[in-house]
Amino acid sequence: MIHLAGWCWWAATLSLSPLALPMAVQARRNALRLAPAAGPDRGLAGADTPGEPLRLLLIGESTVAGVGVSCLDFALAGQLAGALASRLQRPVSWRACGENGITAAGARARLLPRVADESFDLVLLVFGVNDTTHFSSSRGWLSALNGLAGHFAVRGARVALAGVPPLEHFTALPWLLRLLLGWRARLLDRQLQSLAAREGWDCCATRLEMRREYLALDGYHPSTLGYRVWGEELAHWFATRLAVRVEQPVAHEGA
Repeated sequence: MIHLAGWCWWAATLSLSPLALPMAVQARRNALRLAPAAGPDRGLAGADTPGEPLRLLLIGESTVAGVGVSCLDFALAGQLAGALASRLQRPVSWRACGENGITAAGARARLLPRVADESFDLVLLVFGVNDTTHFSSSRGWLSALNGLAGHFAVRGARVALAGVPPLEHFTALPWLLRLLLGWRARLLDRQLQSLAAREGWDCCATRLEMRREYLALDGYHPSTLGYRVWGEELAHWFATRLAVRVEQPVAHEGA
């Protein structure tokens, strides 16, 4: 069914391309380009709480790089770490490894080497927007996710995949692009969920109510409030459904 839906999307997109392509060119030309967040790419949330820090890694695209806010403390990594520390009453040592505009395949080649030798308890992969807009093939999309997640899973980390954001709510996109790219994003999200179920990884659906105030000035990336709400939702998901595993840190080598 997923393959059939994919063929239907391609057929619709090709038939509508005379309308969609000029819109895409115009949207790209008029897009407000925001810089990634400043500040250190790691930090410690809940430093005043007892216990060994939970080692958290976020690896992904522009939302991990913090595009839309001033510093990474206000982006997804910092917001998620703070919310998790509050819910678990335990310190959370976080690391953000992101790049604006990167696809999952690009991250496997360029970002993974930066953190490949580090140890983490919980790893969240945040991809999908760029693979949607770059028309990544299903095979390439799933292979890259499998390579990224598999690397951390064999090292003992709990691996979770963040759901593909709903592009149909991105106000920077014209109506037809929102329709087509939102459809494509849902297809990639279904493939991501199937991969996670098959491999035994966690998949955290992105079910935010997309309000205008949740988006930054570019109408494409989250605002500070958007990152906060997203981080709180993810923290609630982890704390309620993964409590037993999350609260027990992975044993350190040599312990």
